[in-house]
Parts: sequence; C-alpha cells; structure tokens
Amino acid sequence: MILNKLALVVLFALIGSQIAVAQNSNSSTTTPRPRTTTNTNQQQKAAPSPTGTEKPAVSTGTPKTSPKKPVVSTEPSSSEGVVAAFNALLDGIRHADVNGVTSIYWNSPRLSLFNYNGSVTKGWEQVRENRKSSYPEIKDVKLDVRDVAVTMLGPNGAVVTCQWSQSQTYKGAPETAAGRMTLVFKKVGTAWKAIHLHSSPDSPNPASIPPSEQTPKASPTPVPEG
Repeated sequence: MILNKLALVVLFALIGSQIAVAQNSNSSTTTPRPRTTTNTNQQQKAAPSPTGTEKPAVSTGTPKTSPKKPVVSTEPSSSEGVVAAFNALLDGIRHADVNGVTSIYWNSPRLSLFNYNGSVTKGWEQVRENRKSSYPEIKDVKLDVRDVAVTMLGPNGAVVTCQWSQSQTYKGAPETAAGRMTLVFKKVGTAWKAIHLHSSPDSPNPASIPPSEQTPKASPTPVPEG
C-alpha cells in the first residue's frame, strides 16, 4: 500500500512538471504585441484657432505711404461755363452766324423763344430755319450788352439777364433796337445750352400797354409866380 501511494505521488509530480513545460513552450511562441512609446522630446503642435483662420502677422515697422497728389480740375466753374456760352451766343449774333447761334440753343422741340416783336418760336428746328432766312440779309451788326447778371440755379441751371442795344443793316436799310433779355441755361452733358429766351423792347409802344400797366405821368412842377 505504501508503495502504491508513493508511486501515485511520483506520477502526479511527473504530470505537473510536463504541464509546466508545456505552458513555458506555449508562452514563448506567442507573438508579442507592439508597445506604444511616447517621445517626450517631440514638440507638441499648437491647438488650432477657434475661428479656423490664422491671424496675419503684424508688422512693427512704419508703413511706407506715397504722398497724394492734389486733384486739379481742368473744367471751368459753373458760372464761367454759363458766361462762356452766353458770350458765344453774342459773338454768333454779331457775325450773323447761323451755326454759331443755333449751337448754343438746346436742340430740342421744347426750346422756346419769346421774341422781341412779341411772337413765340418753338423748337430748335424752327429757330434754325428763321435764322437761315434772315441772317443772309443782315450786315454790319453792332451789339452792346450791359448790366449782365448770372444767377446759378444749382449745378445744372442758370439764368442770365441783361440790357442790350443793337444796330445793323437789313436788306440795305439801317435799323436800331434796344431791349432787355432773359436767358435760361441748362447743362446738357458737359455743355451749357440756352433752353429759353425772353426778349422785350426797352421802350414799348404806349398804345399796346393797357392802362393798368402804364406808368403814371409825372405832374408838372408848378412855376412860382413872380
């Protein structure tokens, strides 16, 4: 019995040693897992900006700026442009120049002229036809203008008033006239154009003036009795 028990103890010991050897051999053939290492020498990346955009670098140097050149206007002022157009019209009249005169007027059917003789001319085409029929018969024009006043009505409008006297020869016969004139100018594009003319006699015929518009006659100064 004792021998049998001893044999069993030896048998169990042999079996245990074989199991331990088997476990050691299995652990040596297992593929090892790679180890993750952290390199503390690497520089960490900066966190992105919350807005997702990078701020531009700010230069600390003084920016170089070139001095601005002054803007010089080559166009005349508004009043000078009106006066130039008015003088061109007068020059055209003095030379009985159809093109010179009609180029100052507004080329529109709405152009209107209240003439010296009381008639009305409407439209640029009619004004031109009237000048073409009368100017070839006019010679030796002398036109004097005084009391010229220019009133600007903003950047695109103006009124010119004056008194005038004119002498000329029409169909070989001398004639003279004097009166007042009002011209309304409008800026069309870059040019000033006369859109309306009103001319009236300096001394109208008293017979054509209604009593309500007549100037009262001055009472004669009494002569003291001697």
